[in-house]
Amino acid sequence: MALNTQLKNVRLYSDGSARGNPDGPGGYGTILQYTDSRGTLHEKEFAEGFPKTTNNRMELMGVITGLEALRIPCHVDVYSDSKYVISAFNENWIGSWQKNGWKTAGKQPVRNRELWERLLAAMEPHEVVFHWVKGHNGHPENERCDRLATGAADRCGKESE
Repeated sequence: MALNTQLKNVRLYSDGSARGNPDGPGGYGTILQYTDSRGTLHEKEFAEGFPKTTNNRMELMGVITGLEALRIPCHVDVYSDSKYVISAFNENWIGSWQKNGWKTAGKQPVRNRELWERLLAAMEPHEVVFHWVKGHNGHPENERCDRLATGAADRCGKESE
């Protein structure tokens, strides 16, 4: 894909967490970063917890939330340690699922379809490139997102006790 040089370049870092997957609380953490023409870094963090969820749902929600927060079309580099999210695009699982009527290669319904469709809609105005980062490996933004996600999950778990 040719990069549109007129678009702002945004970095989106995201992570999801679930305690007691699939029946426990979970959360996501997302960081948006943009460096303006003067070299000033602008950041915004997002985190939210849910009382009963899965890790995969939280991984998706983190990316969705970041993309939905963007108010103008941007070039977005998405960084995540979720092979579930990254491989869906980089290995074109998503294209196969759509072509097969939202069925997996094993002819089963794709899990979290409503979130995949929401993610596709959130991506629509943007140029999005997905990058996998190894989790819990010292990547500063991934570690921050992990703290945001686990903190949101833990707070939500305490609220539901």
